[in-house]
Amino acid sequence: MSGEKRLARHRFFVETPLAVGETHRFDALAHQLAVVLRLKAGDAITLINGDGCEYLTTLTELSSRRAAGQVRERRATNADPKIDLTLYLCSLKQDKFEWVLQKATELGVTRIAPVLSRRSVVRPLAALAAKRTRWSVILREATEQCGRTRPPVLLEAIELSAIELPEGTLGFLAWEEAGEDAPTLGQAVATLCTTGAPPLPPLALLIGPEGGLTPDEVERLVARGWRIVTLGCRILRAETAALAAVAITLDRCGEL
Repeated sequence: MSGEKRLARHRFFVETPLAVGETHRFDALAHQLAVVLRLKAGDAITLINGDGCEYLTTLTELSSRRAAGQVRERRATNADPKIDLTLYLCSLKQDKFEWVLQKATELGVTRIAPVLSRRSVVRPLAALAAKRTRWSVILREATEQCGRTRPPVLLEAIELSAIELPEGTLGFLAWEEAGEDAPTLGQAVATLCTTGAPPLPPLALLIGPEGGLTPDEVERLVARGWRIVTLGCRILRAETAALAAVAITLDRCGEL
């Protein structure tokens, strides 16, 4: 098949190496392919496995329990993030948190860390850890939809007090109570991009919960190297702030 032809619109993430000419089994997708999408043997799908490529695959076997296909074409894609960006997101109500997971994947974050802060809605830490499987599915499905081949890495849930910036990472803390001398996130990232030597260092964003971070929490984060920034003159809901911060950062870095 010509490399100029578009790949099949149905995209699925599989955790297995893929190679052109080989036939692979993916029975875990069988029900969705056969029952939900009503595909049949001979139809084409696109497989991804996180290696930066898409694989056009023709279904050779399909029932509600069994699925297999032969890889016909391999194509590199440029949709995976080029900026190393970690989002530390304090827990929110379930629907809001999951919405941010989905949209942050679409925008291009590299990692997401669920965080428990003093004003977090979901407590204790074990309650966040229990949602890991569900959240992983959301990240994978968002990856399939948006054209990426690699889902964001879902880090272990962590207490705010235990966060340590990895060596070499620049962390920006969006805080609605920042003083007038604090730069906007856009200004801070733009300055980094224009004055720093390429490549850019890994970046991290930290967004507080509904109700915000307390002054003493912010003080401890600043002592650990986080830089306070603002997201403008208006107070944003936590889920809005998270996506605005990601979009601003990636845009200033040329990723959008």
